[in-house]
Amino acid sequence: MASQLHLIVPISILLLNLMFSSCSFAQGPPSPGYYPGSRFPSLSFDQGFSNLWGPQHQSVDQGSLTIWLDKSSGSGFKSLHPYQSGYLGAAIKLQPGYTAGVITSFYLSNNQDHPGNHDEIDLEFLGTTPDKPYTLQTNVYIRGSGDGNLIGREMKFHLWFDPTQDYHNYALLWNPNEIIFFVDDLPIRRYPRKSDATFPLRPMWVYGSIWDASSWATEDGKYKADYRYQPFVGRYKDFKLVGCTADGPGSCRPPSASPSPTGGLSQQQVATMQWVQRNYLVYDYCQDPKRDHTLTPEC
Repeated sequence: MASQLHLIVPISILLLNLMFSSCSFAQGPPSPGYYPGSRFPSLSFDQGFSNLWGPQHQSVDQGSLTIWLDKSSGSGFKSLHPYQSGYLGAAIKLQPGYTAGVITSFYLSNNQDHPGNHDEIDLEFLGTTPDKPYTLQTNVYIRGSGDGNLIGREMKFHLWFDPTQDYHNYALLWNPNEIIFFVDDLPIRRYPRKSDATFPLRPMWVYGSIWDASSWATEDGKYKADYRYQPFVGRYKDFKLVGCTADGPGSCRPPSASPSPTGGLSQQQVATMQWVQRNYLVYDYCQDPKRDHTLTPEC
């Protein structure tokens, strides 16, 4: 009887632990305690952006933007000003159903100013098949090129919600010390400046686009864009462009990601980021044994 009791007690403790962990998982992420996006005003599309390509696949209604991809074209947009730093984001709603091969993006780049030698910070939604979740790919390029030597620093996430059901806020906070990727103002990734060689310091423009990336977007190109499901649509609103423009005053101070005016994440924000990475990180370039890590010394 005693041995049976010994067995029952650990099993009951295990069940309780499982119950509590599943409850906390179901409740969603812990609060970061600070929401930088709520401190900044929203802009309409026309206040901050203009069409870059595919104008016939773009429409603006009451400040909200819809762009779409079909067999003839996708579409892209670009900020009116280049930025030196800032909190830069938008509320985005993605297309449900079959979207394999399709990329919906929001990113910073200076590729048009420095072709073949550009910097880039990416939020890219990798399209998927209906039985699998979207993947949010975050990436940083420093002085990359289109000649095969472009060194990506990809971290990929699944999300704790369905991004096709409603708008959610996605943002990049970029300042001279760090890059922080946010989803609904929860930090999901921090990329610190460890050296000038591994950190983008030149001004960048803000872009968004929807396009066919069948060669790699979904499970390394296993599933392609299928135009029987066209048009593929991306919806954007509540744009945030808060920061220092490249042509603005030198006295401009970049916005902070945390309650501290000096920047950096609070302990509570770090704990939230660790929760996201523990539960939803699906790829980390630093942990990839196939990568040449002499090219990514920050790892």
